[in-house]
Amino acid sequence: MIIRQATALEMLNLWGCGETEALPPTAQFFFDNLTSGNGEFWAVEDGGALVGELYVFRKLPDPDFADGAQRAYLCAFRMKEGYQGQGLGSRLLETVLGRLQDEGIALGTIGVETTNEAALRLYRRFGFDTKIKDCHVDPCWLDDAGVPRACPCFHLLSKQLR
Repeated sequence: MIIRQATALEMLNLWGCGETEALPPTAQFFFDNLTSGNGEFWAVEDGGALVGELYVFRKLPDPDFADGAQRAYLCAFRMKEGYQGQGLGSRLLETVLGRLQDEGIALGTIGVETTNEAALRLYRRFGFDTKIKDCHVDPCWLDDAGVPRACPCFHLLSKQLR
């Protein structure tokens, strides 16, 4: 297993989007942020296939998530079925947090649905123990008009990185 920074084109492939087709708004949002340098895509690779993903955004419209200077937002943290429970997600999260710390980012934030007990335990184990606020809109999940979608309640948690 390899943990590495992946490309925007690899993200499109993982999400089942073609390079030449019109992208759904959320895919376009991620692609634009990755290609502009405002975001990073980190992946777990197994034999050439991407089996895990985690994204970092440096600046978002709501500075509680990411302010462009000292606060970065981690999102879309997923491992494919069959790869869960092997510690790969922990290694991926640890790698990304180390990268942010090395860059001098002071605070990492992450969103977690209030009903996702497994993710809450994982994030608490990694030090995401401060709740910034409860959210009902996901700034990175866009509707067809490109507007952030309403979603089930999730906690925006933070971790001091330095």
